[in-house]
Amino acid sequence: MKTQNYQNHRKFYPPHHFIYLPLLLVLEGYGIYKIYNDSVHQLTWILFSVIIFLLLYLAIMLRQNYALGLQNRLVRLEFKQRYFEIFSKRSDEVCEKLNFGQIAALRFAYDDEFKELLYKALNENISGDEIKKSIKNWRPDHQRI
Repeated sequence: MKTQNYQNHRKFYPPHHFIYLPLLLVLEGYGIYKIYNDSVHQLTWILFSVIIFLLLYLAIMLRQNYALGLQNRLVRLEFKQRYFEIFSKRSDEVCEKLNFGQIAALRFAYDDEFKELLYKALNENISGDEIKKSIKNWRPDHQRI
């Protein structure tokens, strides 16, 4: 498996991103084209385009909402567990001071860098993206949704 780093850590689901969504976009484009070029059935093509748009919108929003909601909960739980393992205390106070982007970025750092970057996040309020860019030894996460 390819070594994960900042440049390649995003993940795609091919049937969704490269088949279903492009197909809906093509159908939406075709429907809009037919609205302007088929005056006899213009109302039908408007309805077709509206339905395709709603399918596209639902496909994007539902998939994202459920997957990201669950993933975010797991990332927070992972952070709390890891914090407890490293520092042997609860992370409630620390979690209140960090935003989700910072918590998510810290999971890519191994323990030695985790401590340093956590300190920077708490005291210098560096962003999640800055945390990711600061990681020298990337800890991959190949099981994201």
